[in-house]
Amino acid sequence: MFIYLCKKIAIPGSIPLKCISWNNQGYIACGGESGLLKVIKLETQTDEAKIKGLATPNNISVTQTLEGHSGFVQVVTWNEQYQKLTTSDQNGLIIVWMMYRGSWYEEMINNRNKSVVRSMSWNADGQKICIVYEDGAVIVGSVDGNRIWGKDLKGTHLCHVAWSANSKILLFGMSNGEIHIYDNQGNFIVKMKLSCLVNLTGAFSLAGIHWYHGTQGYIEPNCPCLAVCYDNGRCQIMRDENDYNPVLIDAGINVVCIQWNSNGSILALAGSLKAASQDKDINVVQFYTPFGEHLRTLKVPGKQISSLSWEGGGLKIALAVDHYIYFANIRPHYKWGYCSNTVVYAYTRADRPECCVVFWDTKNNEKYVKYVKSLISITTYGDFCVLATKADENLPQEEQETESFGAMYVLVLCNSIGTPLDPKYIDIEPLFVTMTRTHVIAASKVAFYVWQYRVAKKLTAMEINQLSRTRKEGRERIYHVDDPLSGSGDGQLDYSRAFEGTRDPICAITASDKILLVGRESGIIQRYSLPSVAVVQSYTLEHRAYQLSLNCNSTRLAIIDVSGVLTFLELEARAADSAGQPEAGGQLRLERKDVWDMKWAKDNPDLFAMMEKTRMYVFRNLDPEEPIQTSGYICNFEDLEIKSVLLDEILKNPEHPNKDYIINFEIRSLRDSRALIEKVGIEESSQFIEDNPHPRLWRLLAEAALQKLDLQMAEQAFVRCKDYQGIKFVKRLGNLQSESMKQAEVAAYFSRFEEAERMYLDMDRRDLAIGLRIKLGDWFRVLQLLKTGSGGADDALLEQAHNAIGDYFADRQKWLNAVQYYVQGRNQERLAECYYMLEDYQGLENLANSLPENHKLLPDIAYMFVRVGMCEQAVSAFLKCNRPKDAVDTCVHLNQWNKAVELAKNHNMKEIGSLLARYASHLLEKNKILDAIELYRKANYFFEAAKLMFKIADEESKKRTKPLRVKKLYVLSALLMEQCHEQMQNAQKGKVKEKSSESASALAGLLEEDVLSSTNRFADNAWRGAEAYHFFILAQKQLYKGSVDAALKTALHLRDYEDIIPAVEIYSLLALCACANRAFDTCSKAFVKLESLETLEPEQRQQYEELALEIFTRYRPKYNKTPDLDDVLESGDGKLPVCVATGAPILEYQFWMCSVCKHCMKATEAGHYNACPLCHSTIS
Repeated sequence: MFIYLCKKIAIPGSIPLKCISWNNQGYIACGGESGLLKVIKLETQTDEAKIKGLATPNNISVTQTLEGHSGFVQVVTWNEQYQKLTTSDQNGLIIVWMMYRGSWYEEMINNRNKSVVRSMSWNADGQKICIVYEDGAVIVGSVDGNRIWGKDLKGTHLCHVAWSANSKILLFGMSNGEIHIYDNQGNFIVKMKLSCLVNLTGAFSLAGIHWYHGTQGYIEPNCPCLAVCYDNGRCQIMRDENDYNPVLIDAGINVVCIQWNSNGSILALAGSLKAASQDKDINVVQFYTPFGEHLRTLKVPGKQISSLSWEGGGLKIALAVDHYIYFANIRPHYKWGYCSNTVVYAYTRADRPECCVVFWDTKNNEKYVKYVKSLISITTYGDFCVLATKADENLPQEEQETESFGAMYVLVLCNSIGTPLDPKYIDIEPLFVTMTRTHVIAASKVAFYVWQYRVAKKLTAMEINQLSRTRKEGRERIYHVDDPLSGSGDGQLDYSRAFEGTRDPICAITASDKILLVGRESGIIQRYSLPSVAVVQSYTLEHRAYQLSLNCNSTRLAIIDVSGVLTFLELEARAADSAGQPEAGGQLRLERKDVWDMKWAKDNPDLFAMMEKTRMYVFRNLDPEEPIQTSGYICNFEDLEIKSVLLDEILKNPEHPNKDYIINFEIRSLRDSRALIEKVGIEESSQFIEDNPHPRLWRLLAEAALQKLDLQMAEQAFVRCKDYQGIKFVKRLGNLQSESMKQAEVAAYFSRFEEAERMYLDMDRRDLAIGLRIKLGDWFRVLQLLKTGSGGADDALLEQAHNAIGDYFADRQKWLNAVQYYVQGRNQERLAECYYMLEDYQGLENLANSLPENHKLLPDIAYMFVRVGMCEQAVSAFLKCNRPKDAVDTCVHLNQWNKAVELAKNHNMKEIGSLLARYASHLLEKNKILDAIELYRKANYFFEAAKLMFKIADEESKKRTKPLRVKKLYVLSALLMEQCHEQMQNAQKGKVKEKSSESASALAGLLEEDVLSSTNRFADNAWRGAEAYHFFILAQKQLYKGSVDAALKTALHLRDYEDIIPAVEIYSLLALCACANRAFDTCSKAFVKLESLETLEPEQRQQYEELALEIFTRYRPKYNKTPDLDDVLESGDGKLPVCVATGAPILEYQFWMCSVCKHCMKATEAGHYNACPLCHSTIS
């Protein structure tokens, strides 16, 4: 940061001031003797001043004397949230002032009359105020004037109070120097540990306590924010009230007042210093970071400084000295940089612990935000940016990133949109970082690290990334500042030397492609060669350097020292003609004070721009031009133009940077040349430019000559500024005959396209106007011109225009608009894409139908249909372009197996069977048996489907699942078998020629079925399983209904199905039916069978025997011969058909037979059923 005094305001009546306070709205309240209380306000910036980049203005716009105090006003404090001012005087009178219609009025008054108020503090949200009196009384009140609580701290003399950020803690400073910590209800917690007073004896009084509340975020996580300072200059900065390891400062001055700036990044200490030579004290303000690093000291005239206050934005500071208010302007040391039209800047936010780094592309006005923890600095060069940060302790580091684990710091190489390209972990603190085209150099106080981030040839970001992944030997090196380097560096990345101390620490560094300069606190500047890093020589300065800067050819060095004095060092001896110049290593005559920024021109070693207070000076050969009023930071200086950025304005609203805050200044030679050309003419101006040559000036002359069609001068000027395109353009102009044609071409060259087009049309050269618009890509205008012309428009050009406009809409995803233009442009390829994006599959199908066979677009359209599962359309598209295999693959992919098989057969494809088998086995592996059955069924592989279905039915029957479910499964498998038989017969019919008889074909079909039945038991009689479970269920139904006779007849059939239904179940049911029907002989036979079953457990057999004994001791198993039963017994040998509705044998000649399962039913029963009782197919 840089600070300088800029204004002094005298208080009328020469009344000494005691206190001063500046609020966020710009009002400054100051109190002093004799009841003096004034509120003043500086002028607010006009928009014009903002855009010019002037520092905040110093003129007073408001001044009001507030009357109400009679005694010495000792405390003034603002409530920022509610815009209230609270003041108190030596008599203990407290007044709260409020703003009404632009003036301040008393709102509340309070007078305790017992003691004097020593300090007042509002909490962070402005809801509560804590007032402490000298006699130990403490009052906490609300913003509306109500007392919340009061307390009398007996035997103490209070002098300071401060709230914590969360309003839960109060700190009370005592007159004996102690600080007591209380909670927000006034209960004592503990005394604060005062590390800054260790080893000191005597009494010290508190100069101030200020606790920064984090309203604008913290510069890094867990940043010290509570400052406590004593009048002897000892100060401690703590992270919280219980911090046992605070930052300690010995300012070496008598401190009277302390205050944080608006974002907690700088602490100001105001006080006085005993001067050795003078009798009186010198007033000084010292500035420190929260980590105790001393930034600047500002000397202030006057006898006694009494108070200080920061402006809300932190760009000014107000000091109360005697009966004056002094204002000092502050030029902060922002973390920022500029690379390839991008301004990179960092700021803190209250809602995030990280630093917010914004990459703002000023050309396109786009911004990219990156959050970085513990950012130290931003350095830029060319297209790249390096962010130096502290390493995150929580993140594990990859082994290849660093040889030394636990590296403390990271250098992240980014491109201009903030994409990290390569991070490097290092162990030295990167206090100073500089970049060249190939190297990044980071220095701590004692050592510097050199990293060659790219080789000299131009590399892309991707190549940098690849290079960094393979760390080559010697790409990273580290050196101690005291080492005598010869340049033969062994290339070791050895950090052991980096932690050895030095008596003369590093204070600044800079580098160019050829040399590296390291400034040290004693004033010595060491020069090293790059890339070998060998010591070349050293220079000695009188002062310690703060900022070093090399010109574009490394012949001169600019040095800004800590007090803002700019001096220059000649590094190379100049040519003999520059008389009076010092030899190499000597200082130049030029010296400027109050300089806070400077930048050399990139293309001229004698040109530089510098910022001095609120003025920018441009120097050519050490002669200044007239200054420009601005407070911008210089981004770039080339082509006689200075680009400057108003960071102060940008950081007031960092989330929405405004392009108005980037300012381009032309230097005098450019302005003069432009004025000369306008006023005097081209010939005379060329002489001036000859005397002050620069490519930019020649370009200016060339453009002016072009405007006037002075082609010879334009060509000479283009040659001088090495603009090959310009030379070619002039040559082309020379070949044109018509004057107006030349003017039109020049207008187009200067981007005045409307004018150029108008000229072409006036010459009746519509073709040229169209050509111009085509070059610009303005196809809407091309279409307009094509349609408005009197002659017939070129069809090819019309199509091109329609297609280009279609592309325009398609790029913006306006597919409907694009379709209209593609239809006119007959662009079927893009049309298909648009239909697909619009999900207009009908349109896509129509397009496919309209295309000729084997059109190259058909496969693409087919694949579009495949992606959305439209099999039929995809197949027809594939077939149309003669790709049956893709059509089959599509059917397989979309599970349309029957279609796949049909296609495969039609196109004589062999592999369908293997494909089917592969897919089925895949399904079976995943235990998706039903899916496999469905697959086979759809593909007309009924035998395989039936086989699997029988397998499921058998498994289910073994599991003792519900019989009805098992019956259904057996019926399904039998139906599949029927389809299989039908398929075989049809196939045979097709094979046998017409001349051969039907009987031959039937025979062939039967033979094939014979082969099947010999291989599989179920193929022989597919309906057996279904019959078994059908009769099993029917018997039970009849039994429960009470038709015991029918039930017995049905149960008797079950004896044939022991292979399907367990014998235990069959004979148990038979015994039950026979017993119910009083057919004890049949019952007895069933029991004999049950007792002889080998599958029974002994206990079960025992139970059956006991049950048989119980039944047959009571009823004799005599044989009652019934004719019906005999029929049933005979039908078991397959003599008589069985009725599937009743289970009884059919004795009549007329009966009904099912067309599907070929089972019979009595004619009398058939009328009661709509479907076959066994296979459930509809009765026709």
